[in-house]
Amino acid sequence: MREMPDILWLEEIRKEDISAVGGKGASLGEMSAIGLPVPRAFVVTSHAFRQFLIESGLEKTLFTQLERLDVENSSELEKAAEGAKNAVLKAKMPASIRQKIREAYRKMEDSQMVVAVRSSATAEDLPDASFAGQQETYLNIRGEKNLLLAVQRCWASLYGARAIYYRAKQGFDHRSVNIAVVVQQLVNSEKAGVMFTSHPVTGEDVSIIEGSWGLGEAVVSGSVSPDKYVFDMRTGKVIDRLIANKRVQIVSDGDNGTRTVEVPRHLQDAPVLSDDEVARLAKFGKIAENHYGVPQDVEWAIVGENIYILQSRPITTIRAGKTEDSLRAEGTGKIILQGQGASPGIASGKVVIIQDARDAGLVKDGDILVTRMTNPDMVPAMRRVAAIVTDEGGMTCHAAIVSRELGTPAVVGTKTATQVLKPGQIITVDGEKGLIYEGALEVPREKTPASVPSPAPIITATSVKVNVSMPEAAARAAATGADGVGLLRIEHLILGLNKTPGWFIAQGREEEFIQELYTGIKQVLDAFYGKPVWVRTLDAPTDEFRNMAGGQDEPIEHNPMLGWRGIRRDLQSPDQFRLQVEAFKRLWEQGYDNLGIMFPMVSHPSEFIKAREMMRGWGVDVEKVTLGVMIEIPSSAILIEDFIRAGIRFASFGTNDLIQYTLAIDRNNQNVAWMYQPTHPAVLALIDSAIQCCRRHCVEVSICGQAGSEPPMVKWLVEHGITSVSANIDAIAKIRETVARTEKQILLESARKQNARERSA
Repeated sequence: MREMPDILWLEEIRKEDISAVGGKGASLGEMSAIGLPVPRAFVVTSHAFRQFLIESGLEKTLFTQLERLDVENSSELEKAAEGAKNAVLKAKMPASIRQKIREAYRKMEDSQMVVAVRSSATAEDLPDASFAGQQETYLNIRGEKNLLLAVQRCWASLYGARAIYYRAKQGFDHRSVNIAVVVQQLVNSEKAGVMFTSHPVTGEDVSIIEGSWGLGEAVVSGSVSPDKYVFDMRTGKVIDRLIANKRVQIVSDGDNGTRTVEVPRHLQDAPVLSDDEVARLAKFGKIAENHYGVPQDVEWAIVGENIYILQSRPITTIRAGKTEDSLRAEGTGKIILQGQGASPGIASGKVVIIQDARDAGLVKDGDILVTRMTNPDMVPAMRRVAAIVTDEGGMTCHAAIVSRELGTPAVVGTKTATQVLKPGQIITVDGEKGLIYEGALEVPREKTPASVPSPAPIITATSVKVNVSMPEAAARAAATGADGVGLLRIEHLILGLNKTPGWFIAQGREEEFIQELYTGIKQVLDAFYGKPVWVRTLDAPTDEFRNMAGGQDEPIEHNPMLGWRGIRRDLQSPDQFRLQVEAFKRLWEQGYDNLGIMFPMVSHPSEFIKAREMMRGWGVDVEKVTLGVMIEIPSSAILIEDFIRAGIRFASFGTNDLIQYTLAIDRNNQNVAWMYQPTHPAVLALIDSAIQCCRRHCVEVSICGQAGSEPPMVKWLVEHGITSVSANIDAIAKIRETVARTEKQILLESARKQNARERSA
């Protein structure tokens, strides 16, 4: 692998360079390579950022402070974020990096070229992490001094409150997320917007294009309700258009920055795009989709006759379709508002109107958040609400994108929600039809008419299961049609309490802890009635416990990932293990025989045997329950036959750990992270050997690491005989298709070989 430089030009970048240039940078380089009209740009790489942290001394202090942070405490979060950003802004950029940025800027066609300076974090715009607006963008930047300041501000935005919160909730280690900065010729667009190459919810094969006058920031931010055009690729025609009243636009403001101005009156109700422009945009979108192999969310701009493609990233919110028992509102209530249905679903609740993120504390669980438009600072509040309603915005605005990611019903572009609706008012939101009803409507089950056949589900011999981290995601996970849960992590149940198991034991509040586990696991079991749910016992490293009540007793470990966690900790902390087992036992006694228990970090069969005997001692009939192990340490893969003789009923590969333990690679260490290879021959040899052993002994073998959400790896696993795979929620549809296609190929190849043998005979 080439040494990572501080500066890379677009023509040097490919998608494999994501660790150096982030999601945006890699996407721009890839699009430029396939001939899409991308404005000229260079990238200040993550290597430069990491060098800045090291030379400034920030690397030693910054991450320690963030590790102790309770992100659910808004005041603590804001205080920590402000301190981190200020520290980055005040630190001196190394002279060598400053000089390289200046030299690259001078090589642009015009040494005073106006540029856009865009953050490109290494954990954004990825297939399973695509929240909008986590870091900053600075438009209309001119001159070396302003450029250097904008780059450092982008670096600082990696530690904004919304970015810190997002990483914590997505499970990203702050140390593992770097940031690159894209410096790109600013297209002073006459009109701009966003395009989905497929419907962002249903996946229907139509291009949805939204646009307005001026810079595209107006559409992305939701400050204007844009025109909407629907283009059918099969007929090559615009099949629907909604021309909005566009009262404001964002334009360049002098040498630096932008400003919002009023749109000339004669353009406010005029169409932004002609049919020819819609068709040309749709064509560029399909080029991007065909290249990447998945539907794309594309930002575009137009100046005169020239179209520019500014960004492309995967759509992660497409659902497999409605279930047979889809929900609908009765429609008998009074409709008081109408907008665009941006995220499907129906919810009732109390209206809370907020003006900005400072009002977010007013929002409680189950409320309906009503605002003029959302922004990334409101994401913590958006996670709590039952539905979201905005005055402005379209299908591609911040509120729409985040709502679809969260699975929260949303209606955008109502124009007058903040005026018509009153605080405390009870309403019902239909996020599919874009309707707001007065009062709380009953939402009955709607059976699909017998005359309208439902699409046949894809049936596979290899079970396709889903990974679940939080009970509140159970319904959404079950709606994917998954064949069960291959991994239910209980860490989030415990970490959410902000108290260690030891604290509950010391305070004599064991029952409270048991009930929290019981209730959370039961919610998932109920959502997957009759399907297997494998619950992993506690596997939180000590550093995750240290910041919680009771955390002062946690040991200080140099590398917690290799330390006192998983089954090794439970065996040495019998009271902690007993509380978990008591929750499991009560569920089994309630008839939840689909519950299986999976022990993590096992390295020898004796650990499994000891854990099972401890469960027996606490009254569990271990011969009648389903117990298994994670294969995430090379020794457990090598000794899998001994584990089978010890009595495991199933095994599941935890590839995230198996890869790093096999290759001696800390995947969070920037110096060696590039060596983290899921398809390394040694890793594949361990996996294949364990699969074959499990199949010989009729023991189910699965995968629940990140590799289980990657189609190429899943294809290989099916070809090698894995019994089941477990993927992330948003990956289920594509993984099921991958499994089905691979199984058909295996059958076809087998038939061909059989025919060849018969002909030769």
